[in-house]
Amino acid sequence: MIADNLPALLVVLPLLGAPLCLLLNRGTAAWLVATLVAWLVLAISIALLWQVRGGDALHYAFGNWQPPWGIDYVVDRLAAYVLLIVAAIGAVVMAYARRSVAAEIEPAQQPLFYTLMLLCLAGLLGMTITGDAFNLFVLLEISSLSTYALVSLGRDRRALTAAYQYLIMGTIGATFYIIGVGLLYMLTGTLNMADIASRLGPVAGTNTVHTAFAFITVGLALKLAMFPLHLWLPNAYAFAPSVVTAFLAATATKVALYAMIRFIYAVFGGAFTFSQMHAELLVLPLAAAGAFVGSLVAVFQHGLKRMLAYSSVAQIGYMLIGLGAMSVTGLTAALLHLFNHALMKGALFLAVGALVLRMGTTRISALSGIAKQMPWTMAAFVIGGLSLIGVPATAGFVSKWYLILAVLENGWWPLVVLVVLTSLIAVVYVWRVIEVAYFEERPADAPPVREAPLSLLLPTWLLVLANLYFGIETGLTVGLAGEIATELFGAGGGALPLEVGP
Repeated sequence: MIADNLPALLVVLPLLGAPLCLLLNRGTAAWLVATLVAWLVLAISIALLWQVRGGDALHYAFGNWQPPWGIDYVVDRLAAYVLLIVAAIGAVVMAYARRSVAAEIEPAQQPLFYTLMLLCLAGLLGMTITGDAFNLFVLLEISSLSTYALVSLGRDRRALTAAYQYLIMGTIGATFYIIGVGLLYMLTGTLNMADIASRLGPVAGTNTVHTAFAFITVGLALKLAMFPLHLWLPNAYAFAPSVVTAFLAATATKVALYAMIRFIYAVFGGAFTFSQMHAELLVLPLAAAGAFVGSLVAVFQHGLKRMLAYSSVAQIGYMLIGLGAMSVTGLTAALLHLFNHALMKGALFLAVGALVLRMGTTRISALSGIAKQMPWTMAAFVIGGLSLIGVPATAGFVSKWYLILAVLENGWWPLVVLVVLTSLIAVVYVWRVIEVAYFEERPADAPPVREAPLSLLLPTWLLVLANLYFGIETGLTVGLAGEIATELFGAGGGALPLEVGP
């Protein structure tokens, strides 16, 4: 009975846990509930991935209303792959949260904080698993509204401005998305993604479909922070509480990219997207510009969070280059980097959170000689930075290798140069931190700093070791990403595997 309801429980558990955290009205109790829910969700996501590993999709029709009339949750290998990323990061970050949140959030606001974290987690998981285009919008708004509130809880007053800017741009993105869905509904009379895909064929050449495609693509591009629609991201990451920054950097933009992949290959179809709309002519230049500009701007930042935020803009550019390569290898690279970037950026921001706990600042200039006093924290940052650069034996190298293979298949030598050049730029901004932390002397009048507590170090190093493990043992990630990419292309960019009724 429980096994049959796992897809629903994945979203229902955090939705039920959220008000419970608020009712408990105590930070520690709310943290225990949130952590328990997050780890249960991780266990469910692993079980779902195990069930669909052979390629068969699972379906859950809410209220036993069969699609296309009811909302259908679907778990195929692509959805399970992204569910694992979101759930794993959520579980690790929630275990990390207690000490960090106690230091950065007022005690009276801590139950609200964990309530919002669970709502955000539920929204992201629901976006991944739903097969209904409008339900995706609802879950997008659940995750977005909770995210705006989470960012505003940052102790710097500029967090309020960052949250407001994020709210305005996020609302524009969501509005664009729902306008596109409305146009598709007007043409097809359905909101089920598989049903939309099956009915689009006869009207695919109409201006209405072209307009719907444009609105949905731009709306999701804003949500995933594609250059130049990324302006909300640096401030949101820089001024949000450390736990929020780590969670968002590793999950939110990845789920938005997943939604874009779903619509490109499962609703509109790859042939329509690239042969008829020629989306690659827009995506590739903007992705390349984002990779270069994001890397370059990161070099000149004075704060760790803002530096890593601009680095994320560059990494999103890599994923979009893989998507725009229009090949199995390119899509494999995009999916690999979606997974690997979650690991590397999660590890880096958790290490930064440990520095914030002990030092109260993220300014690079304040880190002089800190590696001697916080060796484990800085070692975690260094390994995460090596993965960000793409050094062999790290997860970052694997996805960049496949990205280079994808652009070489198309003979796009300038993009090969771009990937190598931006990786070298990453060496520059990561080295700035290493140089200050390891090779400069601690000021004589600076108070001594203790190493971060184990409750922060253990989750951080769990992600660090994952960067090393998946950089050496690539069978799971490369194999699964390759199978998913082959399946999407083998279906002709066809339909989401939902069972559509009459």
